[in-house]
Amino acid sequence: MIEIPSDLHPDLVPLVFLLGNWAGAGVTDFPGAEKANFGQEVSFTHDGRDFLEYHSHTWILDSEGNKVKPLDSESGYWRIDKDRKVEVVMVRDDGVVEIWYGELADQKPQIDLVTDAVARTAASAPYTGGKRLYGYVKSDLMWVSEKQTPEVELRPYMSAQLKKVVSPDDVAAMARNLPDLPDDGIAFFK
Repeated sequence: MIEIPSDLHPDLVPLVFLLGNWAGAGVTDFPGAEKANFGQEVSFTHDGRDFLEYHSHTWILDSEGNKVKPLDSESGYWRIDKDRKVEVVMVRDDGVVEIWYGELADQKPQIDLVTDAVARTAASAPYTGGKRLYGYVKSDLMWVSEKQTPEVELRPYMSAQLKKVVSPDDVAAMARNLPDLPDDGIAFFK
């Protein structure tokens, strides 16, 4: 179930499905790099202002699902306007800064984004733009990313399926909101 925090900026209500901590796995495959499975942790948080704060960390997984080495990290800020237009400013650890624009789909929790501007440091790998699709599907956050470089046309290169991470504090809060249960524990099952 998706809950709307009482202190969430009203403009962000359409993006509420993103809020929280997410973890899961995916696959990456792009010319010039080895195809690999990766793990990912993502957080979308808010502080009452008109944006969501975003952080993502990925790492290569071995065949048994163990972390092998870091893959990449990115962070940024997501906004949405009254016409459901989404803008994202993102910084990646490889020296790339991106501005993404897109739209929240009508009647479903799906966001399509396309890069509008890319700035790179001298040390970053060649990169000219991308596309991303995020969707909330059966309580999971799923995404696919496409990438383009001067040598490679736009093509899919990463995707993942993430599950919501529930903290012990969240469980305790949910338990406080349950109706009173019988004291003996047995009557509950009768």
